Amino acid sequence: MNYKHTAILLVAAIASPAVVAGPLGYAICQTGCNALAVACYAGAGFTFGVALPAAPPVIIACNAGLGTCMAACAVVALGPTP
Repeated sequence: MNYKHTAILLVAAIASPAVVAGPLGYAICQTGCNALAVACYAGAGFTFGVALPAAPPVIIACNAGLGTCMAACAVVALGPTP
C-alpha cells in the first residue's frame, strides 16, 4: 500500500473548503420560485410568461415576490450544505 498517496489524499480532504449547495440547490430553489409565480399569476387570472401592454398591479406584486424569492436563492447557492 502506498502511504504517500494516502497521506496526500488525507491532507487534501482536511484542507478542502466547505461544500456549498451549488448549481443543483440553486436550480431547485428557482424552480420553486417559478412554481409560486405561476400560481400567483393563475390566481390573478393571467398566464405566466405572456407579455401584456400594461401590467396590472397584481402582476407587479407577483413579479416583486418572484424577485424576492430569486434573491433568496442566491443565499442557497452560496450557503454551506449541512
